[in-house]
Amino acid sequence: MLTSVRRTGVASLALTAALGTVGATGIASPASADEHHRDHRGHGGSAVFVQTDDPAGNTIVAYDRAPDGTLTPAGQYATGGLGGVLDGSVVDHLASQGSLALDREHDTLYAVNAGSDTVTVFGVAGDRLSRRAVVPSGGSFPVSIAVHGDLVYVLNARDGGTVQGFRSLHGGLVPIAGSTRALGLDATATPEFVNTPGQVAFSPDGSRLLVTTKSNGNDVDVFTVGRSGALSGSPTVNSLPGAVPFAVSWDRFGRLVLAEAGPNAVATFRIDHDGVLHAIATAATGQAATCWVVRSGDRLFASNAGSATLSAYRVGLRGDLTSLGTTGTDAGTVDATVTPDGRYLFVQAGAAGQVDGFRIGWDGSLTSLGSVTVPGAVGGEGIAAD
Repeated sequence: MLTSVRRTGVASLALTAALGTVGATGIASPASADEHHRDHRGHGGSAVFVQTDDPAGNTIVAYDRAPDGTLTPAGQYATGGLGGVLDGSVVDHLASQGSLALDREHDTLYAVNAGSDTVTVFGVAGDRLSRRAVVPSGGSFPVSIAVHGDLVYVLNARDGGTVQGFRSLHGGLVPIAGSTRALGLDATATPEFVNTPGQVAFSPDGSRLLVTTKSNGNDVDVFTVGRSGALSGSPTVNSLPGAVPFAVSWDRFGRLVLAEAGPNAVATFRIDHDGVLHAIATAATGQAATCWVVRSGDRLFASNAGSATLSAYRVGLRGDLTSLGTTGTDAGTVDATVTPDGRYLFVQAGAAGQVDGFRIGWDGSLTSLGSVTVPGAVGGEGIAAD
């Protein structure tokens, strides 16, 4: 099932149908943040940040999170770039996970501007953001960001896909010489939103960088990260025929978790020292367009865009998966985030640009906290909780 040879041009008709029915280098000069903010509690506060991905002007909307998990608007911050829309997308304009990345260790938030091929760097102080820099993404149509220590990698989705490496320095991003890697995907494959790569992610120890290719090869590419921060010349290409690997998470023991949009399933894998994936368990959600997945402790929550649901699972000590049930959301369930204490889950519902909040029970059950409508965020992706 696994191979080191690139496979291209494999489309997923099931995913297309499901989602279709639901709707230059260097440090850039810092720019001032948008002044429309209300509640500035300072460093250490609890907040949720949501990216609108608006093609007319990308914005991060901040929400104050109360102790009971409810959200209150706290400010809007222009990224200085434009959102973007992949051809064929409806509720998920970037068709990716991780387009908004929060580095809690360094109080930094990174946002992609897919429509202007840039990345914005924000400083974070509670629910308040300050825009520090806007830098070129190193490719076309950035959709996902991975952070480990001072390393930042950006996944660019168009023109066959590329990843570009940076180091975080003095509030900006400095490109790493020789870090650009072309993914070699078929840039002509259609529909675009299922044939562009889905996520870039570091392994928990930072030694590997993974990229999912969705229908464009049905691969998970695994690069080795060198001491300089640059990647191995070519990745180990793990072919998963028909899986449409979309989003990545990790269990408590560092095993890989994939949301597989082809069979609408969640799957666990072990990665060996050569970057080869070894399948452990697969659990079908029974839902449509299972594309995103996040973790809270030993529990996983998968977003099903075509069914407007979340599917919950418990990961066992050996990587086995036990279903914990399905919970309804507003239409177009896409990217999600879990608070650092594991108590709350927030998920974007792209059909109307909403965020649904849930309290996570000890048994993995979800209790609704209601929803908020994010201005200008229909089809938007990118959410992070502090």
